[in-house]
Amino acid sequence: MDWFALTSPEWTAVQLSLKVATIATVASLPFGLLIAYALARGRFWGKTILNGIVHLPLVLPPVVTGFLLLVVFGRKGLVGGFLADHLGIVFSFRWTGAALAAAVMGFPLMVRSIRLSIEAVDRRLEAAASTLGASPTWVFATVTLPLILPGILAGMILTFAKAMGEFGATITFVSNIPGETQTLPSAIYTLTQVPSGDAGAYRLTLIAVVIAMAALVASEWLAQRVGRRIGPE
Repeated sequence: MDWFALTSPEWTAVQLSLKVATIATVASLPFGLLIAYALARGRFWGKTILNGIVHLPLVLPPVVTGFLLLVVFGRKGLVGGFLADHLGIVFSFRWTGAALAAAVMGFPLMVRSIRLSIEAVDRRLEAAASTLGASPTWVFATVTLPLILPGILAGMILTFAKAMGEFGATITFVSNIPGETQTLPSAIYTLTQVPSGDAGAYRLTLIAVVIAMAALVASEWLAQRVGRRIGPE
């Protein structure tokens, strides 16, 4: 039975990962929705560049992404220095930095999922609402948003799952500090480096697999449930 019992450091890593993934997902949602809508419906110069920047974390090595975050948001970075000196907000080597790294790595998945949902909306429905006198904001809130809700939910779940498993960018940006920045993947990595850490690595790996599967199942279930609610009777 003791083999299945999490130690205090392991439990702390799991709790921190859940906290980081949740905050990363919630904080990303408004920006993801805005950028996805702009990419799906907008016509502006630089749209291709914006799309490339958004999806860059998917193709860059995670370590490179983490280093860029350190350059920009570190204590001596262009943005990080200003935030630390004037607002007292510090990202480097803090759990907030782990949340930022997780959000950046999961953001492309959220944007892509929401964008595909927006592009699939029948614009004749929106046009019909507009002819009845609805404002663009009201059309979006009452017609577009319910139709793209499955895509939003799927994007959030995928972002959460990605954030739970993020390692390369996180360890480069905020290091691997137990109790502060040591997330579940970092804890597994640490346990694999010590002779007596196999049992703990197995426990945390099992937890990671369970959380990932639960996220995927929840995404599918929510998408089907919402699809039935907004679909034709």
